[in-house]
Amino acid sequence: MSFEVKEKDLLARIGKLKTKSGTAETPLLFPVINPSIQPVPPKRLKDEFGFEAVITNAYILKKRYQNKPVEQGVHRFLGFDGAVMTDSGAYQILVYGNVEVTQAEIVEYQEQIGSDIATILDIPTGWKVTREHAEATVTETLERAKAFFKTKTRNDILWVGPVQGGRHLDLVAKSAVAMRKLPFQIHALGSPTEVMENYRYDVLVDMILAAKRNLPVERPLHLFGAGHPAMFALAVALGCDFFDSAAYALYARQGRYMTETGTWSLSELDYFPCQCPKCAGTTPKTVAALPQNDKEIFLAEHNLYVCVTELRRIKQAIRDGRLWEHLEMRAHGHPALFTALKKLKNHADFIEKYAPATKKSGLFFFNSAGLARPEVVRYRNRLRERYSSPQDARVLLLLPQSKKKPFHKAQEFNKVKQTIQRLTETQRNMIHICFYAAPFGVVPLELDEVYPLSQHETALPLDRETIDYVANQASEYIEQRHYAVVVLIHDPQNWGDRVKKLCRAACRKKGVSYDFVDVEAKKGKNILTRLELILRKHLSE
Repeated sequence: MSFEVKEKDLLARIGKLKTKSGTAETPLLFPVINPSIQPVPPKRLKDEFGFEAVITNAYILKKRYQNKPVEQGVHRFLGFDGAVMTDSGAYQILVYGNVEVTQAEIVEYQEQIGSDIATILDIPTGWKVTREHAEATVTETLERAKAFFKTKTRNDILWVGPVQGGRHLDLVAKSAVAMRKLPFQIHALGSPTEVMENYRYDVLVDMILAAKRNLPVERPLHLFGAGHPAMFALAVALGCDFFDSAAYALYARQGRYMTETGTWSLSELDYFPCQCPKCAGTTPKTVAALPQNDKEIFLAEHNLYVCVTELRRIKQAIRDGRLWEHLEMRAHGHPALFTALKKLKNHADFIEKYAPATKKSGLFFFNSAGLARPEVVRYRNRLRERYSSPQDARVLLLLPQSKKKPFHKAQEFNKVKQTIQRLTETQRNMIHICFYAAPFGVVPLELDEVYPLSQHETALPLDRETIDYVANQASEYIEQRHYAVVVLIHDPQNWGDRVKKLCRAACRKKGVSYDFVDVEAKKGKNILTRLELILRKHLSE
């Protein structure tokens, strides 16, 4: 196997996965194939919809078709010449409690049918289970994983080492640490289906990252059962390279119509919000009148188009460096997804560690959820750890952000600059100018044009959480530096009193002088006069 990463954003990556049947691009969705009730033939999935890989269940093939897939090979049997992944029957264990096959038998069967990617017979943890049961699934899955390498015979199949533990995050981490020591080419997070069925995407975030933190970064990660396009962006952003979906067919059977933001019953629709080849020339009323089988095929094909289109949007967002913006947009489609987005702040440092440092484009900052994005986290950490303010600076002059960027080219700054120019050269050299700005906090003048401090657009008015964040960053900055005086130009209209209060408190704690000038509408000249008097007073002391 080779897995080559071409583009990255957040923990997402566009990559090339090489299998014995060819190369596929990630993020990669595997439509689930059930040969008994398949609404869309596998050949059409590749030729018409562009899917480069599919997944089918080796246990079901063995039980229902026995040696026929062995004799024909799984690719010929399915009629699909791309990559074929096979599951082992673990989902049936989750649903029914057991399967009529051993690990050795299902491993041998997957080798015989010629799977490109195959899975050991792991024991899924499930959702509402005791810790004791969860521990048992982790232990048994690991024992089976170790035993597997003594029985496999083919080296041209990519084998998946599943991570179990369910919502018990310490067990997920333990499972991942143990699995990483074994020479699997791919890993998968097991037991997420019930979590997603219960809309606990916030729990899913923790599960994925508990695994991701402890698995080798170079190995692809598969998320079992992540079938709805509304959550593709979340899964990809968290570093899931593959996922599989039976939802396109299951939903069609139930008369359900997928969109990238949710699902509707066909009977609820008066208009199709889609211009895919299926929807463009018809109406919901016309489709609803079709025979059941035709209606099911229509919906399955539409659902597939929605899935592949959303994946393309995600890939383009990765290339443009705008996956966070796309993720925020999708998260607003359902409160549970937005809750998951807010959960990312708990993992912000880990995401920042692997996210690109620079991008092709600037950032859009909408609200406080964006404070967890890597660019904000990285700047905060670098300013704290690597930045030293000028040694000669005695006075910190804190200015509010302007609409124009970079801030030092704004008209408001030019007026302040003219005021400072009236001071002596010695006095000017004692002043260090910084801006307080959303979303980055404190921006020293000399860093004003460094990416992404001037390459962003911020939605106004700011929400309370963002104002609090900037105020806290300003307070922390004051406490960490050596200034003798802090002078704040206070903008109550845009910032309230939070920045002023926290800066005053920081100065008291630090034991330094504090002064401020309130910005008042239509009194700009008075502000500058007041500023000059304050600066002269403190610089002459």
